[in-house]
Amino acid sequence: MQRYFKNLFFAFILLSPALSQANKLPGVVVTTVEQSDLTPVFHVVGRIEATERIELLPRVSGYIEERLFIEGGRVTKDQLLFRIEKAPYKIALQQAQADLAGAKAGLKNAEAELTRMKQLRKKAAVSKSDLELAEANRDQNKAQVMLAQAGLDNANLNLSYTDIKSPIDGRIGIANFSVGNLISPNTTTLATVVTTDPVYVELNISEKVMLEARRNGLNSEEAPNKPTLVLSDGSTYSEPGTFTFISPEVNRNTDTLLIRVSFPNKQGLLLPGEFVQVQIEKKNQQVSVAIPQSAVQKNKDNYYVLVIDKENKVEVRPVQLGRQQQGQWEVKAGLVIGERIIVEGLQKVRPGAEVNPVDQIKSSKQ
Repeated sequence: MQRYFKNLFFAFILLSPALSQANKLPGVVVTTVEQSDLTPVFHVVGRIEATERIELLPRVSGYIEERLFIEGGRVTKDQLLFRIEKAPYKIALQQAQADLAGAKAGLKNAEAELTRMKQLRKKAAVSKSDLELAEANRDQNKAQVMLAQAGLDNANLNLSYTDIKSPIDGRIGIANFSVGNLISPNTTTLATVVTTDPVYVELNISEKVMLEARRNGLNSEEAPNKPTLVLSDGSTYSEPGTFTFISPEVNRNTDTLLIRVSFPNKQGLLLPGEFVQVQIEKKNQQVSVAIPQSAVQKNKDNYYVLVIDKENKVEVRPVQLGRQQQGQWEVKAGLVIGERIIVEGLQKVRPGAEVNPVDQIKSSKQ
């Protein structure tokens, strides 16, 4: 045991100069040059809108006899929702049928009279004016039949309006009137039906952001961009969206451009009226050599970074930079993948000096 501690003591004595020398070197934080995803990403807040929104309005007057749906529930196209009392409209229909029958009888009599007058005219038993009068009477009765037919069609139409049906598949809201209420065409909305699959997200994007997006290929025809939805809890919606409309002109009052994105909503997770965040990025990933912005410095001539060689010595390296994206600079020339550059402690070193490098701790997002 004594021999072990003796050897440990001598080892410590031998290593002490090296440790002391390392402690005297300036400490810097370094990162390795690598490729990163620099795909342009835009975040825009929008509001969810129903693809279809129908306000149910009465087209005839009467008392509500039945309400045949559950508020907030799903309805299908042509499903009966309200029934208005039919008795007055059935009576009106019978009257219209009677009027049509009377008009047809009058027309039949007028046609028979005209036939008789034509035969008498051939025998010169009646004057030409009497024949013309019979023809006019026949035409007048024809008009009466057409008028009675129109009245019958109108009566049938009004009777059909006593059944208020859903014009679309969707979900229905609250009923504004109960059974027994008197309603008329001037009454407010009975209920509202909305289509919730799919839904639209409407975005009002500023001219500046939209200009950059167009430079990166945003358009409704080719749609090289991929919109995704970020929900209120920060999670990403499972279904990608599709651009369905990009306004051809800027709103003069708000200086924004209206964009509409469609998202599937089979599970009903998205509700019209909600605010959400839409993330727009190019479908084709853009991978480039990139470095943190904190590593880049500038002198009067160009941009440069401090590179650490294999002997931990500092080298000044001019670089040609591209665009900035997500806190990083795109490097077009000047660096090679795998090289180490200083990102923290730049002010403590000088070219050619030896340093004590420590690797940067990268977050899980990077």
